[in-house]
Amino acid sequence: MRDLLIHGLAEVATPRGDGPRAGLQQSRIDRLAGAEVLCRDGRIVFVGPPEERRRQFGDLPQSDRLDGEGGTLVPGFVDPHTHLPWAGTREEEFAQRLAGRTYLEIAAEGGGILSTVRSTREASEDLLVARMTDRLDRMLVWGTTTAEAKSGYGLDLESELKQLRAIRSASEAHPVDLVPTLLAAHEVPPEHRSARDRYVDLICEEIVPATAEAGLARFCDVFCEEGVFTPDETRRVLTAGRDHGLAPRLHADEFVDSRGAEIAAELGALSADHLIAISDAGVAAMADAGVTAVLLPGTSFFLMKHRYAPARRLVEAGIPVALATDCNPGSSHTESVPAVFVLAVYEMGLSIEEALTGVTLNAASCLGLGAEIGSVEVGKRADLVILDAPNVLHLAYHYGINPVRHVVKGGRVVHIGGERPRPPRSA
Repeated sequence: MRDLLIHGLAEVATPRGDGPRAGLQQSRIDRLAGAEVLCRDGRIVFVGPPEERRRQFGDLPQSDRLDGEGGTLVPGFVDPHTHLPWAGTREEEFAQRLAGRTYLEIAAEGGGILSTVRSTREASEDLLVARMTDRLDRMLVWGTTTAEAKSGYGLDLESELKQLRAIRSASEAHPVDLVPTLLAAHEVPPEHRSARDRYVDLICEEIVPATAEAGLARFCDVFCEEGVFTPDETRRVLTAGRDHGLAPRLHADEFVDSRGAEIAAELGALSADHLIAISDAGVAAMADAGVTAVLLPGTSFFLMKHRYAPARRLVEAGIPVALATDCNPGSSHTESVPAVFVLAVYEMGLSIEEALTGVTLNAASCLGLGAEIGSVEVGKRADLVILDAPNVLHLAYHYGINPVRHVVKGGRVVHIGGERPRPPRSA
């Protein structure tokens, strides 16, 4: 594998460290004017001024070179909450919401998650892989190099395993790395509605052990929410997952205070996600336990709630904040981390620096990957994005466009793009 020298940059903008950044630390990033980045064997071996690179490594005549053309280099984006392996679409439900119906009303009538469950159960594994590959292609174009992906549209043993196998297959064949999560506790399926305890038994006694035995997931997740899974059910499922080697994370306090934040703290979860309705007690518990808050502003936007998670309160409480797309067909149909970045700044009140940390180092850390990715530092994997922008402030300042010019994954250029028209070559 040839060295890759990235030169001609206006700046490199990055957080630093192996673990999540919280409080004031979340807003502290390095902005290195005119720096170069040298990648060797898939890792970063140099970040700094061109003259220092020449002193340490010489002219590198055999290296590949990528001209940054006055752009800004940032870490590859990490999307720590998605529901990628699904079949079918739900645009009719979206139209109903535009007409005034709520997400919970539609779900109560058999729509919502259960609508996607029906389509996903019917889909072949190959079809799920194909649909995921399309989504991963879009994610890559928008700068995502690593993402978490959940099951949860199967809700029976074979369908959940089918989704997880599809995640593994899609990840193996695509530049975007996927981190798999078992979310069998996403909803109670129709066949268990009259005896929901039996479904919790199925998750704990069959689905979790089978998933762990097959090595198909790193995490176990639960939708802890009024009308979905209770705190006691959540605790039971996550404990079963932890007993089988699956680290806990959970959907928490999205619509009401469900005590999900407190359970995340109690069980040592890597993250609690959503948190629109988090209580003061939940904030205090997460801060004490060091649980990362994964915020999903695209969901509030897509559901037209006009209410977002209290990002500023969480940062000021010393809680690491990460950002994610929540990519799914019903409540946040987007693959774009830059779109989420803009919402986090405009609607949640995060600074540009805090949001950058949220889509890079903090997102990587809550997936257990902070030592590998999430910052532009010597020794880390060379997952990098070059923005078509003179500095990192343009990630929020110039909105509504795709700011990504190039994507580098493991020291290889895997996407060359950008929106600037190029003049035709003369005849």
